Amino acid sequence: MRSRMNWERVAFDWNRARAFLVTAETGSYTAAAQALGTTQPTVGRQVAALEEELGVSLFERAGRGLAPTPTGQALLAHVRSMADAATRFRRVAEGQSVGLEGPVAISASPLNAAYLLPPLLAGVRRRHPGITLEVVSTLAISDLGQREADIAVRNARPEGDALVARKVREDRAYLYATPAYLASIDNPATPAALSERAAFFAFDHGPRLIEGLNALGLSLTEKSFPWVSADQHVQWALTLEDGGVAVMLDQVGEPEPRVMRALPALPAIPVPMWLTSHRDVRTSERVRAVFDLLAEGLSALPAPGRRDGSAGDGRGTGTPP
Repeated sequence: MRSRMNWERVAFDWNRARAFLVTAETGSYTAAAQALGTTQPTVGRQVAALEEELGVSLFERAGRGLAPTPTGQALLAHVRSMADAATRFRRVAEGQSVGLEGPVAISASPLNAAYLLPPLLAGVRRRHPGITLEVVSTLAISDLGQREADIAVRNARPEGDALVARKVREDRAYLYATPAYLASIDNPATPAALSERAAFFAFDHGPRLIEGLNALGLSLTEKSFPWVSADQHVQWALTLEDGGVAVMLDQVGEPEPRVMRALPALPAIPVPMWLTSHRDVRTSERVRAVFDLLAEGLSALPAPGRRDGSAGDGRGTGTPP
């Protein structure tokens, strides 16, 4: 038989513990205050009150910031467990909520958030005006377990037993540039010539994009990427300024009259789209409603047409607008 808790001895202030945890993770009271949406003196007072309550010192100066003392370090694992439990508590509770009112957060890449989702999300709001929608536009993979989003639109198959995922479509991307830029590098007609002469845009300094493009027949190196930006809109704006060659979804590239495909015979880059949610939150009626409407809408979106008015065939036109 389970023993009863002595509640008279339990008088723990979670706000103080949270201030301690966030300060330890951010390294200063100022950064912790920004993360918590409060002020630096408030965080300092909460940590000081916790130190007084426990009779220990939790932090020591480390350069211009703060680092946990050995005692603070020993306590961190327990506070993190408390934070994880609080997150799970809220996630399960919200997953049990009934009704089509309340917030739903959707995470998506900047391009998907700006080009594919708006008409679908507007349709969700017309159908369920009690639901409020937050669009998290980011290339980062939102942590659904930590409630960074309720639903995520991802371009890779999600991993994790706690996630519910549905593949909703398979898009294509191609290499695009302005005719003026391609003319400035003597209109390369082969993968080798394009690799040697063109400047490309990268999302980060990692090797994944280089490896993916080289698998299509190019021979790129780090020097091929003088442009680096995680913001796809920045890449596209620079492309339109004759800046170089960008990897872009054909939903964006095909309707744009100022660009053409570079090496139109180059195979398309497959871009799968997965709709993902956490299993606990998926039981929420409003999250399930948004998830199902997005899945239906994304699956039904037509493939972009070519500039000659026919359906895209993955080969590209190769002619300037």
